[in-house]
Amino acid sequence: MKRNLTGSAKALRRTETEAERALWRALRNRQMDGWKFKRQVPFGRYVLDFFCFDANLVLEVDGSQHLEETAAYDRVRTTELERQGLKVLRFWNADVLNNIEGVLEAVYLALNHRIAPSPGAERKLRALSKQRAAPASPQGERRPRTKERGD
Repeated sequence: MKRNLTGSAKALRRTETEAERALWRALRNRQMDGWKFKRQVPFGRYVLDFFCFDANLVLEVDGSQHLEETAAYDRVRTTELERQGLKVLRFWNADVLNNIEGVLEAVYLALNHRIAPSPGAERKLRALSKQRAAPASPQGERRPRTKERGD
């Protein structure tokens, strides 16, 4: 199933709507305070329009077909994604095209006005916590833990 979704995601990236293209221009290359967004991301049994892994934030851009034809499906999909710990924001194509600043403000609010963690920050924190866990030498310097042998 993942292979089929990957193919679908690639096809969706090639045939994106004008609204998706406009939003992508504003989000790509960490332009939103350093947050990394990806587009058309396979996730479970869905393909998400835009996804920020670090913030667990999903952005969906909907056209007029979502008014009647797929409204019930969209509600179920949103509920399932939220149960998995994701926050889902939906925007209409017209809002993205006519009020991109308002859409970006809503995204920024969903990110809680935070700047993105720098790449590798989690790795640095793990290294620091390991260093702090090492016992100190009598001079107060850190020394690596070694396995002690009995004589």
